[in-house]
Amino acid sequence: MAEPSQRPPTIDPVAASRWHRAAPTASPWLHEEVARRMQDRLQWIRQAPEAWCNWEAVRGGLEAHALVAARYPQAHCHVYEPEPRMAQVAAAALPRPSWWKPSRWLSQAPDWGLPPDGSMQMLWSNMALHMVADPQQLFAQWHKALAANGYVMFSCLGPDTVRELHSVYTAQGWPAAGHAFTDMHDWGDMLINAGFAEPVMDMERITLTFATPERLLQELQELGCNLHPQRYAGLRTPRWRQALCKALQAQAKPTSDGGELALTFEIIYGHAFKPPSRHKLSAQTEVSLDDMRNMLKAKAPPLQS
Repeated sequence: MAEPSQRPPTIDPVAASRWHRAAPTASPWLHEEVARRMQDRLQWIRQAPEAWCNWEAVRGGLEAHALVAARYPQAHCHVYEPEPRMAQVAAAALPRPSWWKPSRWLSQAPDWGLPPDGSMQMLWSNMALHMVADPQQLFAQWHKALAANGYVMFSCLGPDTVRELHSVYTAQGWPAAGHAFTDMHDWGDMLINAGFAEPVMDMERITLTFATPERLLQELQELGCNLHPQRYAGLRTPRWRQALCKALQAQAKPTSDGGELALTFEIIYGHAFKPPSRHKLSAQTEVSLDDMRNMLKAKAPPLQS
C-alpha cells in the first residue's frame, strides 16, 4: 500500500492558491448545513475546551461559528483566516460583546492569526480540506496548534461528490469536471502519519436539487472550482456553456420538492486527538518542563463510551 503522503488530491497548487485569493467572501448554504451537523457531533465530547480555533471561519460558516461559540461560552475563541480579505469579513461579521451587557463576562472577542503552539484544546475546520493543495502540511499546522489531548473536528467533500456532473463530462468526452476528492480512509491514514491518534471518520450523502442548469452551475461556482491539473486550459465559450446546460437538462427528472436536476455531495466528517508526547527513557533523559506537565496531566481522551 502506498504511503499516505503519496496520495494527495489531484490539485494544481497554482490554481488552488488562486482560488483561495479569489474565493467568494460568503458562507455557502451547504457549508452552513454541514457545520450545523458537525456541531451536533460535539455532544459526544465530554470535556469542553478551554480554548478553540475556527480555521477559516468565513467559508466554513459564520452562522455555525455562533453555534459553536454558544455551546462553549466560557472558552476562549481564536479565528484564523489565511487570506487578509477573509479576516476583514470575519472581523466585521463576528459579534463583539457590548461593554454594558453582563454576557460580556462570559464571552470574548476572538483573537486573530495563527494560534500559539500547543494552545488550543479544539481545532474546528469546516469544508476547507478538499480545496487544499498540501493537506499534510495543513495537518502539521493543526497538530502544532493543539495542546496534548486536544482534538481536531473537520469536514470536507468526498470522492462521490457531484457524480452526476462527472457523468456528463465523461459522456461528452470533456476533461475532468473537477479534481479528485480524497477517500475518508486515506484521510485517516494521513492523520496518523501527521501524529494524530484515534481518528474517527464517517460520511453521509446530501442531495440537492435545482430547477435549472443555470442555478446548478451558480451553486457550484459558490462552492468551489475545478483544480484538476488536466482541466480545460482556457476559458470556455458561451456556446460550450450552452452545450453543458443542454447536457445537464437531458438528465432532468421531476422530484417531489419541485427540482429537476440533482447533485450528490458526499460529506466526510473527521475527528482525531493529539496524543501526549512520548519520551524514550535512557540512562540520561532530558524532558522539558512543559512536556513533563503534559505527561503528568495526561488522561484518556474525553469521549463518551
